[in-house]
Amino acid sequence: MKRSEINRVIKKFEALLNEYKFALPPYLSFTPEEWSTLGHEYDEIRDNKLGWDVTDYGEGHFDTLGLALITIRNGNVKMPDKYKKPYAEKIMMCDSGQVSPMHFHWNKMEDIINRGGNDILFTFYNANKETEEFEDTDVLIMKDGRQYRLPAGSQVALKPGESFTLYPYLYHEFVIPEGGPALIGEVSMCNDDDTDNRFKEPLGRFPTIEEDEAPYRLLCTEYPEAK
Repeated sequence: MKRSEINRVIKKFEALLNEYKFALPPYLSFTPEEWSTLGHEYDEIRDNKLGWDVTDYGEGHFDTLGLALITIRNGNVKMPDKYKKPYAEKIMMCDSGQVSPMHFHWNKMEDIINRGGNDILFTFYNANKETEEFEDTDVLIMKDGRQYRLPAGSQVALKPGESFTLYPYLYHEFVIPEGGPALIGEVSMCNDDDTDNRFKEPLGRFPTIEEDEAPYRLLCTEYPEAK
């Protein structure tokens, strides 16, 4: 992705958050210059990859395969003695025509919440725990306290205010229909994007960046070492 595209996406995300009056922690407005002066008191943000995250999954067509995220809070499965939080929270923006691709988590259970804007169209499959391929079995849907089953491959709309609970080995993909972006919340067990994402088709998690202009905000993988 070009840095100019990442900057544009972050500014659009900020505007969407302002529209829905979703206030962010102060560190999310730090400039790259401010980050270069900060010490070890901000290590929790660096170590746990809190902050801005814009991905095209390494495929180079963000407008159709992409997602913008902010990890607001998280523990750390690699340093559980230092960071004891067993939970995480994210807020995300996905725009019309964008797909968040088919994947499951081996360990993480999560709630995905439509915080406002457009509908979110989910497709679900169970994963075979040995082969990790799709199973042709009914999928358990857990939606705002109601549990029911649907055939594999069913598409279900998540409307503003609604939420799904997604359990390990549940393949899920979502797309946003015409009509503008959706603001999406996630409340989950401790999140580890390095080892707990099983994409159906091999994909990267973080973008390769072409530096065509200065960064507006640093991404969660770009923080400089503490001063």
